[in-house]
Amino acid sequence: MKKEQSRIKPYIFITPALFFIGLIILFPILYTFYISFTNMSIYHWFNFEFHGLNNYVKALFELDSGFITALLFTCLWTVVNMGLQLIIAFFIASLLNHKLLRFRGIYKTLLILPWAIPGYVSILLWKTGMFNTEFGLLNQWMNDLGFESVRWLNKDVIAFVSVTVVNLWLALPFMIVIMDGALQSIDKSYYEAADMESATILDKAFKITIPLIKPVIAPAVIITIFTTFKQFDVIYLLTLQPGAQTGANLHTIITYAYENAFITSNYGYSSAISTIIFIILVSTTLIWNRSRRGVAHE
Repeated sequence: MKKEQSRIKPYIFITPALFFIGLIILFPILYTFYISFTNMSIYHWFNFEFHGLNNYVKALFELDSGFITALLFTCLWTVVNMGLQLIIAFFIASLLNHKLLRFRGIYKTLLILPWAIPGYVSILLWKTGMFNTEFGLLNQWMNDLGFESVRWLNKDVIAFVSVTVVNLWLALPFMIVIMDGALQSIDKSYYEAADMESATILDKAFKITIPLIKPVIAPAVIITIFTTFKQFDVIYLLTLQPGAQTGANLHTIITYAYENAFITSNYGYSSAISTIIFIILVSTTLIWNRSRRGVAHE
């Protein structure tokens, strides 16, 4: 009897936590999945009807729906930002770990400041203080050099460059910290042996540094990829905020889902988009975990 009670007791203790987890996390996911098969909208709030796979067909197979365009842009956005973050963070972290560098503690503190400032504040500071056509600091510098003012957020290409710069400003400190820690974990004897073999800087980078830091930075890279893939605040606040649209059409799948849910109030279609995003992220996670297990077994 006592053994049975001892077995049941842990489940009794975790039941309240499981209940709230189910209420806060599991229920919204299941309800979103349910209404993704309906025509629920602001006009069909209570009397919505079951429409089967219509929302999924519209998103995936109707090119004029905008979802495929948003998905392709999201992939481009993720690849460009992730690539730039890795390259720039590796370069800066390498400089921070140079044996002749002095005051590296001060530099590390300065580099981490953008991470400490709330993202919303940083984004609006960039929008009003740097990219403003009339009073922005960038255009003041352009005018001082004899160039005309640039509308940084009005056209797709220049707006993409601008939002990428802001995202790098916000995301680089995290990657620099991870990269700096990974570089410090490398035994210096490897480089001493390489020097004895007259290895070049590129040889050291590609044959020692990069292979050894891969396992350390891999989790951070995955987290950053997911965060960038579902990025919302940077693009939305800079170009798509209602009443402050700039003219650029830079929709990621998250801003596209948000627009369909809260601007056009098409909740069924937006739920289908959200479900597709959820499936993509979960599938990517499972594939990544399986590949990592395969590498570990090898």
